[in-house]
Amino acid sequence: MAVFFWSVNSIVGRFMRLEVPPIALAFWRWAGASLLIFYFAWPQLKEDWPIIRRYLPLLLLLALTGVAMFNTLLYSGLQETVALNGFLIQSTMPILIMLFSFFLFRDKISHLQGVGVALSLIGVVIVIARGDIEVLRSLSLNRGDILIFIAAIGYAVYSVMLRQRPTLHPLSFIAFTFVTGTLMLLPLYVWETVTVKALSLNGPTLLTIAYVSIFPSIVSYFCYNRGIELIGANRAGLFIHLMPVFGTIMAVLFLGETFFWFHGVGIVMIFVGIVLTLRHSN
Repeated sequence: MAVFFWSVNSIVGRFMRLEVPPIALAFWRWAGASLLIFYFAWPQLKEDWPIIRRYLPLLLLLALTGVAMFNTLLYSGLQETVALNGFLIQSTMPILIMLFSFFLFRDKISHLQGVGVALSLIGVVIVIARGDIEVLRSLSLNRGDILIFIAAIGYAVYSVMLRQRPTLHPLSFIAFTFVTGTLMLLPLYVWETVTVKALSLNGPTLLTIAYVSIFPSIVSYFCYNRGIELIGANRAGLFIHLMPVFGTIMAVLFLGETFFWFHGVGIVMIFVGIVLTLRHSN
């Protein structure tokens, strides 16, 4: 569920790039999510405040990497690069998560787990490249790609460090990181509004903010955080490779695109890689 809503989020970010400035989209996404969740979380926040104060540096790091940093850099990168590049670069996150898990916590990566990740990644490349190696050769890197890769690094750190989070009620954790991440973005949002472009509020932008505030924010973060709690960062991160699968399915169902052989091959490889990794992970 988390990855499905994130898949739509990337499409929305690319589609609305001319209408909504990237930092404004990130800021209002988290501001909207904070407003929606804060009322319900306030009793838990008061109860958990002593724990929050004790673990403040860690919680600030999680708010920075998982909330303020990732989506701002992703939306900014999608202003300057094509969606194919964005999906490919985000597909490095499972590998980055495994690397950080190893270097920070000495988590072992089994041979079969490595094979599963490799198969899944190859499946992603097949789907995105549409079975044509020339598509990959024609892609060129630019500043937007670098921003998205930095975003992927940040979210990999967030995913790995979630294991260190204190025992907080999920509402407290979500509300604190959302509000704190929003405040971190506030100076950047003011700068963008004054020097680059101000957000124009109209029907499409309000609908965009409403979607990104609810589904890829509140719903996805509850699901992703709980998923990592249950199965660990290495296994949960691999599900990010489902993004092009969901993108393909939505394109076929809603945009009338044709389902080709390379879609089937890539999707099968992604699922085989995920299942292989899940069956042979601790």
